[in-house]
Amino acid sequence: MGLIQEIDYGTPASTSEKQVTLTVDGFTVTVPEGTSIMRASMEAGIAIPKLCATDMVDAFGSCRLCLVEVDGRNGTPSSCTTPVAPGMVVHTQTGRLKDIRRGVMELYISDHPLDCLTCAANGDCELQTQAGVVGLRDVRYGYEGDNHVFKKNDGAENFKWMAKDESNPSFTYDPSKCIVCSRCVRACEEVQGTFALTIEGRGFESRVSPGMHQLFIDSECVSCGACVQACPTATLSEKSVIKIGQPEHSVVTTCAYCGVGCSFKAEMRGDELVRMVPYKDGKANRGHSCVKGRFAYGYSTHKERILNPMIREKVSDPWREVSWQEALTHTANEFRRIQYQYGRTSIGGITSSRCTNEETYLVQKLIRQGFRNNNVDTCARVCHSPTGYGLGQTFGTSAGTQDFDSIEQTDVVMIIGANPTDAHPVFASRIKKRLRKGAKLIVLDPRRTDIVRSAHIEAQHHLPLKPGTNVAVVTALAHVIVTEGLFDEAFIRERCDWDEFQDWASFVALPENSPEVVGQLANVDPEEIRSAARLFATGGNGAIYYGLGVTEHSQGSTTVIAIANLAMATGNIGRPGVGVNPLRGQNNVQGSCDMGSFPHELPGYRHVSGDAVRDIYESLWGVKLDDEPGLRIPNMLDAAVDGSFKGLYVQGEDILQSDPDTKHVAAGLAAMECVVVHDLFLNETANYAHVFLPGSTFLEKDGTFTNAERRINRVRKVMAPKNGLADWEVTQKLAQAMGLAWNYQHPSEIIDEIAKTTPSFAKVSYDYLEKMGSVQWPCNEQAPEGTPIMHISGFVRGKGKFIRTEYVATDERTGPRFPLLLTTGRILSQYNVGAQTRRTDNVMWHSEDRLEIHPHDAENRGLRDGDWVRLTSRSGETTLRALITDKVSPGVVYTTFHHPDTQANVITTDFSDWATNCPEYKVTAVQVGASNGPSEWQRDYDEQARNSRRIATLEAAE
Repeated sequence: MGLIQEIDYGTPASTSEKQVTLTVDGFTVTVPEGTSIMRASMEAGIAIPKLCATDMVDAFGSCRLCLVEVDGRNGTPSSCTTPVAPGMVVHTQTGRLKDIRRGVMELYISDHPLDCLTCAANGDCELQTQAGVVGLRDVRYGYEGDNHVFKKNDGAENFKWMAKDESNPSFTYDPSKCIVCSRCVRACEEVQGTFALTIEGRGFESRVSPGMHQLFIDSECVSCGACVQACPTATLSEKSVIKIGQPEHSVVTTCAYCGVGCSFKAEMRGDELVRMVPYKDGKANRGHSCVKGRFAYGYSTHKERILNPMIREKVSDPWREVSWQEALTHTANEFRRIQYQYGRTSIGGITSSRCTNEETYLVQKLIRQGFRNNNVDTCARVCHSPTGYGLGQTFGTSAGTQDFDSIEQTDVVMIIGANPTDAHPVFASRIKKRLRKGAKLIVLDPRRTDIVRSAHIEAQHHLPLKPGTNVAVVTALAHVIVTEGLFDEAFIRERCDWDEFQDWASFVALPENSPEVVGQLANVDPEEIRSAARLFATGGNGAIYYGLGVTEHSQGSTTVIAIANLAMATGNIGRPGVGVNPLRGQNNVQGSCDMGSFPHELPGYRHVSGDAVRDIYESLWGVKLDDEPGLRIPNMLDAAVDGSFKGLYVQGEDILQSDPDTKHVAAGLAAMECVVVHDLFLNETANYAHVFLPGSTFLEKDGTFTNAERRINRVRKVMAPKNGLADWEVTQKLAQAMGLAWNYQHPSEIIDEIAKTTPSFAKVSYDYLEKMGSVQWPCNEQAPEGTPIMHISGFVRGKGKFIRTEYVATDERTGPRFPLLLTTGRILSQYNVGAQTRRTDNVMWHSEDRLEIHPHDAENRGLRDGDWVRLTSRSGETTLRALITDKVSPGVVYTTFHHPDTQANVITTDFSDWATNCPEYKVTAVQVGASNGPSEWQRDYDEQARNSRRIATLEAAE
């Protein structure tokens, strides 16, 4: 086992289909037209020395190490900037080139510290390597005179020297080691798209500068790590490498944060994680990363992580550490007792969207085979369950239609209710790159999110619609397309039901769906709606990306259907560059749905009422399955309050912090007799738990995640579970304690069972994923290499179905008592309920939830930036500090939900989507006023939480 070394070809690959043949050092090589000489040479196995070139960014040609000679041409052109030509004859190693390269390297070394033996990059420094490659043996110029290396010159202050910048918690910037190759600057611009770095000064005065000569922490840097990855020296170095040393082996695995599903090399020294490096062959992230996946892994070793099972009789008792056997036996006995006393349906479980497919599959299997009911649900209930319903009704399958690479062929990007730069930052960088190349952007969002206007990007149309009016505005877009004849009749006649289209078209053409009427309702300029609709319909390939701002509404399913209607009407389905793409929030929320985590569906989205489907599992599992759908999460809580639901197994979810109407969730949990929390930390839900089973991190297990583009990626174990067991082993041992004869030896056996019983996973196995890297379901005999693009020749359901989308205003209304509308979302540095990211250095950027409020609304209430404010709704109240900004419209306030001491969901109501019970997080009528401190509820909650987290200490033996 060693370090995985990826080839750096020096410049990006050409996408041309035309081939060119040339000769490099006597070897013939054929490459696509537009390929650089440097890359062509590398593909022939000939490495040309380089410092400023890397294949993650465009050629620059500044270091002058990669010079070559070309027959018939004068001079020594740089190989990185010179494209190949037919019949070209290239020489990379002549006496002349060797002399030039050594001379150039001498100049670099003459202004560089010679502390190689103690340098953090020793053994991983391209400058050090290239000095050896070019045969540098002496530096003739010395180190006297002007330099950037020494703090003092001849006893006087050296004003060209700069102190090391240690402000960023994850990496350091040492200007004395900078060779001004500009790789970091170009990575920030071309890969990340933030433009936070620049080269200040000219000539010998040049140096890399974050922003306007700022510290990194004060600049616009988003800590994605692209600059660190690109740096060829120790100028930008991970603090973990400085502390631990260079890694000695690496394992490719998948990030456990958002739904992008980035591939990383976990680089290790023994069993200690040194750093996470984005994997260039990862098809979801293509070698890029964000601040969470790159640096926020410290939670895995945080002191608050629970490593031993614990039980207690009452939630007011302190926890008592016990053995695995005692904890599991106690849990099994309690669940059996409850079922005997209250009935078979009195217990259930919640699967985790942070755990693997294999682990999620086992939890729903335990509930169906062991509990003998369908009381299983997942966090998708509170996020993308409307996606499953809406896309299932219109297209026939409950998932996005495209792969992420599809964005490279998109002409018009429409983003609805999503904030990709914060919630899906790696994919947002790809969107921004496409926009910088000329694609157009339409954004529907109550807030002016960062992607609306940032460096070299500005949306052609931003529709800042009033929260709760999504259906009306999307239908108004369709009104323009239909009434102005901009729909794709040929596509509709071929791929959809024409009669259903005509019925839908007659509906959207009604005057009440016009931009003029809807504009007044949604506080959006009607001309903006019309212009946006025309651009989407006529601008070329149109792709729609949407998020929780679509689904978390009382009409979430209706909006998803409206989006599908819009895509079908314009023919934007079934080819690269188009499609309907839900941006999934958690790393495996797609997989948890795929694995049968809904109470009405078995794995593969097959309804429990289907006799043929149940037969598959009944014959395999040896039990009779219930043909009636079970309870959803809200139904479980309601039933608990009513007294008929008494036991719950929660794996890797924190429903007390993440679900709406916190008081009702707390009441439901408090009414249960056995709540089992299986997690890494004593989360908020554990305040009401009777059993705590310690979980394992993604670094400690084997398995698979399925990302937002349906991509099944391997998760590989890089260290032993600190709690002793991977999560799948915990669930298996619980099943065994309940009398089930499970005997899986490895997660590969679980995925084999999934493939055996689920048609869309039929060809998926660990061996196949090792061969393919990753695949997108459906992956079966009909699609052996997976399905990057769905619905190419026809919809899964046959004909695409147009469905009327009548706007029905939410029951949550503003009024004199509650005149403002609250909407919620995420921020870049934090993830979901923050259980992981709050236990990392990411709290430096977001240490508390803040309430965004428009200057007009703040002035009317006498509020200043940073003031403590009381946020009150019909459900409850909390306090937090104000952030005055014009990102939100007048009448709208916004906050995040990452910190439990704020508990934003004590404010949200129990209104939910009509089809799926997905909560209406995005529309809550509130009032905001000045506050002197925490609310009474916050004080009570804090006291209860502290009391609940006590762990009894073992008394010393006498």
